[in-house]
Amino acid sequence: MTLRNRDIATLFKRLADLLEIEGENPFRIQAYRNAAETIEGLAAPVTELVAAETDLTQYSHIGKDIAEKIEGVVATGRLAALDEVAQRVPPELADLMGVKGLGPKGVKALHDHFHIRSVDELEQLAREGRVRELSGFGAKKEAALLEGIHELHARQYQRTPLAEAEAQAEPLRAWLAAVDGVECIEIAGSYRRRRETVGDIDIVVACADGAAVMERLVRYDGIERVASRGTTRSSVILADGLQVDVRAVPTESFGAALMYFTGSKQHNVALRQRAIQRDLKLNEYGLFQGDDAVAGADEPGIYRQLGLVWIPPELRGDRGEVEAAERDHLPALIEADAIRGDLHAHTTWSDGRDTLEDMARGARARGYEYLAITDHGPRVRIANGLSPERLQTQAEAIAELDASLDGITLLKGCEVDILADGTLDLPDEVLATLDIVVCSIHYNLRQSRQEQTDRVLRAMENPYFMIWGHPTAREVNRREPIDIDLERCLEEAAEHGIAIEVSAQPKRLDLNDAGARLAREKGCRLVINTDAHSVGNLDLVRHGVDQARRAWAEAEDIINTRGLVELRKALRTPPGG
Repeated sequence: MTLRNRDIATLFKRLADLLEIEGENPFRIQAYRNAAETIEGLAAPVTELVAAETDLTQYSHIGKDIAEKIEGVVATGRLAALDEVAQRVPPELADLMGVKGLGPKGVKALHDHFHIRSVDELEQLAREGRVRELSGFGAKKEAALLEGIHELHARQYQRTPLAEAEAQAEPLRAWLAAVDGVECIEIAGSYRRRRETVGDIDIVVACADGAAVMERLVRYDGIERVASRGTTRSSVILADGLQVDVRAVPTESFGAALMYFTGSKQHNVALRQRAIQRDLKLNEYGLFQGDDAVAGADEPGIYRQLGLVWIPPELRGDRGEVEAAERDHLPALIEADAIRGDLHAHTTWSDGRDTLEDMARGARARGYEYLAITDHGPRVRIANGLSPERLQTQAEAIAELDASLDGITLLKGCEVDILADGTLDLPDEVLATLDIVVCSIHYNLRQSRQEQTDRVLRAMENPYFMIWGHPTAREVNRREPIDIDLERCLEEAAEHGIAIEVSAQPKRLDLNDAGARLAREKGCRLVINTDAHSVGNLDLVRHGVDQARRAWAEAEDIINTRGLVELRKALRTPPGG
């Protein structure tokens, strides 16, 4: 099977994990992790780049040594350095690194003392109360490990994040679209509704010869196994375990099938009930009056026959969209091309992978009018957070670069940490020098609901708090949101004119759609940021737009759809600003 970029990246991540357990040089470990991120972010398949003899060292964080290792992986399917380390450190120990709260030193200590090699063995020891006997552990640590193991097991059965599903579904869609006679092909289901995770992939194809589509499907390189095969419907399991159902329908039924398999279930029920009220019958084959089809080839025609305007897939959740469509009061949803700049981006000054100039030129190439550079403040030491002195030096570099660039304005900013007591990790006199202040939580995620709420409310009293960054600190399928009274905090944000971030980072998508809609209802302004750590990350903005669309957001709800002059007016104005 052809190696995908993520397969190659996984090998380098595993190597980094094992080296960390061994206590290897942290800079070497980080080099492998940085390379893995670069590999995952490449637009072209690494296998094709190597086949074309492309110089891999042109990409960030890939030097000569790592480039040679990548070429070796492509040639042999194995990472020799990983095989070498695996002779000294049991590879299974890397799986233990997935348990929240268990770092490399803890893994090594547990292995050295108990000789464990798996998560299951660790769970058994913890349930027997034996982990607490080890120096550096205790009853509380043991309980936290059991909770982390529970979350790890839960993640193994969770739905696939949308961005990961997209990386698998879109190439397959293109593969099937190449069949002669295919007139239309769409990915339906929760994927089309742009939910943050998907259970499986539904592909609807309009064609005259369904058998030809199914024949090409089973020849796709990324398939692990064929679950079922027919002339109009087949199911396959991809290498990562994601199930794909492909249905071939005649052109006259394509709209009805696309609508039916897009869902949601509740939305479909509402439409079928509406059809019954009009003495019609709606199913995946069309909209019928008796035995006669009155619509079915396209979705707008079906909605029209039901007395509705077409409803965008993102709104199909039975959350008032049918009633709004009946009155023609659906929102004019935000489009990606309405975004005029990004207000949350990192560079090599902290934990970004591209330079200040690269990020600026990358944003300009996207057609952006402005870009805020918001490297981390001092609290995030692991990300090389900026001290006040370094921040001042960076501000001077930003001003100098801004003066030399045409077509884009660089804004001086910082992603400031909200500390456990609600203070910010930079003093007001430093914040006063910045154009953009993004305030986020990265640490002390286990505080109680009252503590987290008081923490954020106190932080919002700071007059320089402009944007609440990834507000609930959640990571999709990896970390639950912090326990916080979100409604109360959004009310406070609205009162102070603080903008609420909808993070376009696929691992975050924070706020989620429900939270973003609540923010709008409370009178908050939203900002769609990528939290970009590389030039390529700037393209992730569409994921934030998807999330905002599911929140019924229009362009006017998003402050970075405005030109620079209007943006400055929309931002919270600090004293003397």
